[in-house]
This record gives sequence, structure tokens and C-alpha cells, in this order.
Amino acid sequence: MFNKKIDSRIKLILIFFISFFVVIFLKIIYIEMIDYKKLSSLATDLWSRDLPIEANRGLILDRNGVVLADNITTTSLVLVPSQIKNKEEVTKVLAEILNVSYDEMYKHVYKKTSIERVHPEGRRLSYEIADKIESYEFEGVYLVKESKRYYPYGETLSHVLGYVGIDNQGLGGIELIYDSYLQGENGAIKYFSDAKGNKINLSEIYLEPASGMNITLTIDINIQLALERELNNVESTLKPDNSLAVVIDPNSGEILAMSSRPTFNPNNYKIFKTEVLNRNLPIWMTYEPGSTFKNVGTI
Repeated sequence: MFNKKIDSRIKLILIFFISFFVVIFLKIIYIEMIDYKKLSSLATDLWSRDLPIEANRGLILDRNGVVLADNITTTSLVLVPSQIKNKEEVTKVLAEILNVSYDEMYKHVYKKTSIERVHPEGRRLSYEIADKIESYEFEGVYLVKESKRYYPYGETLSHVLGYVGIDNQGLGGIELIYDSYLQGENGAIKYFSDAKGNKINLSEIYLEPASGMNITLTIDINIQLALERELNNVESTLKPDNSLAVVIDPNSGEILAMSSRPTFNPNNYKIFKTEVLNRNLPIWMTYEPGSTFKNVGTI
């Protein structure tokens, strides 16, 4: 009787362990064959860090393909604080090169984060400043490509084209209305690091950015430039509070040129008042048509 009880207990223990290992075995099979993609992705996210590469905005062109809104390549400063060994030296050097206070740069260098973008002091750096930073070869200090909007015709057609902010987001005109089309998809340089943030000696992965869509306007830049000259003449001779003009193709209704005064330069929009930036007078302003519509009626 006693032996039978022992045998029963041994069998129960044996069944328990067999069941336990079967469950573990099935779980391993599930992880390796079914759930491995999800777990692999989660593991990669833990190791990987992305240095951003900004996409070019789509170009804005006139009806003949002349570029009205272009992009130029600049560089910006990005830090990986955990990789910076001599933080005191790096803080002093970067503060001097960027002409900012030690305390301001200290916040960036000592910040508890995986990647720190130095903003706004480290954005859109000149080649001279970028070369100075690069010459020190500091670990954890990176210069990444960024795209800056450039308007080759300056004030010409400024209210129609609009302008963009420091993060290349549309803030006015065509740039704002079609921002979702003009914006591209940013890329990155993906590198790998351990739990302490130290870089692992694995090959970096380059994720190429995708440029935004180009937009072609009905504007003819030659007609636009002629219109701008005439408005400048009106400004210099009559000195009105404001002036505006629109050139329309009477056969199709297409806008060939549009401008107004006061105007602004979208390459340096920050120095202009908000009411100048945001008022495209031919669209925004109301006025009595009166006899001005006689010519339209006779076409």
C-alpha cells in the first residue's frame, strides 16, 4: 500500500515535469517560428538610434518650369550625450563656436536623452562653423544634413509662394496650403548602441529621405517680373499706402502674375510684420469694383 502511494506521487511529479517542459518547448517554437518578427523588431528598437536626415521639400515651379522655390543643403548639430566622454571640454568648445553661453550649451550636452538636437543655435549652420565643429572630432557630436528653403527671386511673388519656418513647415501662401504635398519623408542614419548608450561596432544603416512633390503654378515668371517693376514704379512715384495688381489670361482665367505692396522677402521673413506677411492683398483686400470692371466686361 505504501509503495503504491510512492509510485503514484512519482508519476504525478513526472507528469508535472513533462508537462512543464512541453509547455516551455511549445513556447520556444512559438517565439522562434511565429512571434520572432515582433520580438526582433522590439529588440532592434532597444539597440538602434536614428540620426535624422531631413527630406527636401518639393519645388515650386512657374508654368515654364522655372524654379520659384528651391532648396539648399545645410548642416545641423546633433548630440548623443551618452557618447560624449569629455563633456566639460565639449561644452566649452561648442559654446564658443556657436557664440552661446556655457550654461545654455551645458543643458544640451548633459541632457539625459538618447539624442539631443541643438535648437535653435545648432540649426542651419554655415559651412565655416560646421567645419570648425568637425575639426575637433568629438565623439557623440554629429553634423547631419538639413534642407533649407531658398527663394531665388527674393520678394518676387512672395505672398503667393509664402514662406516656411525653421523646421521646413509651410507658414503661408502655397507653402502652407500644399504643405502636405511639398513635405517629403525624412530619412535617417541608424546606428546601434548598448544599454549605456555606447556605440556598438555594427554597420550603420542609411535610410534615404524621400523628397516632396513638385508643384507647377500658372504663373509666368517673365510677366511676374514685369508686374513687379510696374508696382515698384508706382511705389516710388505715388507712394500709396498699398498697391496691388493681377494679370489674368482672359481665355482660360489662369493667373499669370499677382503681386502687392507692401511686400516681404521670404528668405528673411522674420524681420517683417505679421500683417505684411499674411495679407496677400489681391485675395485678402475688399474694394469697390466701380468703373474698374468696365474693361472686364468688354473682353
